[in-house]
Amino acid sequence: MKQVWIPAIAMILMLGIVPVSPAIGQTADWRNAERATLAHQTQLTFAERFFKAGESYFSPDDSMIIFQAIEAPKDGKTPEEFYGMYVGEVRRDTNGRITGLDNFRRLSPEGSANTCGWFHPTQKGMVIFGSTLGAPSANTPPGYQRGSGRYRWMFPPEMDIVSCDLNQADGTRQTLKVILGNQNGYLAECSYSPDGRHLLYCSLETNQGDLYCLDTKTGVKTTLVSRSGYDGGPFFSPDGKRICFRSDRRGNNMLQLFIAELAFDDRGTVIGIEREFQLTDNEHVNWAPFWHPQGRHLIYATSEMGHENYEVFAIDADPGNLPGSDGTVRYGTRKRRITNASRFDGLPVFDSEGNVMLWTSQRGEDGRSQLWVADLILDFDAGPAENGPETRDEAPSSKNLEVKDPETGLIYLYNPKTHELAVYDPSTHVKREVTDNEEIAKAMRLFGRGGRQE
Repeated sequence: MKQVWIPAIAMILMLGIVPVSPAIGQTADWRNAERATLAHQTQLTFAERFFKAGESYFSPDDSMIIFQAIEAPKDGKTPEEFYGMYVGEVRRDTNGRITGLDNFRRLSPEGSANTCGWFHPTQKGMVIFGSTLGAPSANTPPGYQRGSGRYRWMFPPEMDIVSCDLNQADGTRQTLKVILGNQNGYLAECSYSPDGRHLLYCSLETNQGDLYCLDTKTGVKTTLVSRSGYDGGPFFSPDGKRICFRSDRRGNNMLQLFIAELAFDDRGTVIGIEREFQLTDNEHVNWAPFWHPQGRHLIYATSEMGHENYEVFAIDADPGNLPGSDGTVRYGTRKRRITNASRFDGLPVFDSEGNVMLWTSQRGEDGRSQLWVADLILDFDAGPAENGPETRDEAPSSKNLEVKDPETGLIYLYNPKTHELAVYDPSTHVKREVTDNEEIAKAMRLFGRGGRQE
């Protein structure tokens, strides 16, 4: 049987190969199930034009979306084997809400394999993505794989990072410029720092997925993460001082989420990592992390609900010194589920304001991967309520209570709705449930002295 190459970010389960029947224990009434987190869920790409589509990102002004897709075959022909790279213009109603995409354009040559598109943050109309430019070789080495082999993406050595000027793009190789190339190793999963100076990417030049940063001003290339196993999917934080990424450093095919604080020299060049924080540590695949624009939270996809039903979750990524923060460092706490539909939901991203979530979903009738968008109504600090609102203006107002123990520095969190009591240790970034009766009594005394809303 011929081995089919899958782009680096696109898991087989998100490409329409999994069964289309609802996952066990999951509801098909996803609008009602997501009423506390999302509103106005809208499908953007359809089977009439695209056989499948995924991994999408907004332009800096939110007027365009770049994504990878395979076009619907004509006259009963077989769909293309590899993803092409496309852009579409955002269509909005009179209230400014996104209702669709128009004027699709293909950027990549036919027959090439492409992934990980990204808009340049300061050069309008310039995009980058990973491309093989031509057909990838038949001997592409196996890539990341989950257990049975059903969950896998491949790493063609011909994959380079290219740039494209949308004013000249016509879907040919001549309009693409290689900005990072290595014939002996896959290069992709690329994105820029917010100021456009540093290019962050993943490379297999050492035969494992490592993370690198190129200073486009000085030409200095720095190895950021080179631990054993596959490290990938990196993005700069909104202030450019941190990165998020996923790692398989245990070699168990269970990806975990990490954040690293960057080190800079006196020229402003990224020269390494100062500190690293692990946000997840479990038996699930956690991947595709992406920053909220305020820099205090991440969204990501996880197999926590099953490998045939990936869902989008949010988690804390607060260094404690950003606007809106209360000074408490929170990494990996207050996990909240955002999507609740059968089959795959993943590759989530935000618009520039953080009010809209764009993601890849199989919730459509045909069960294939397509692009979806929705208003984000989740209150990150409060978390979702059981019976939430239909619109952003009706977002839940209930808050957790929080109090700090002056003796130990521990922070107690009490949910007045569920009566759950937890404690967070800011020195270790560990959160645990409080079950000891003496500790419960102590926490209640502290709350009685003046616990505040979180």
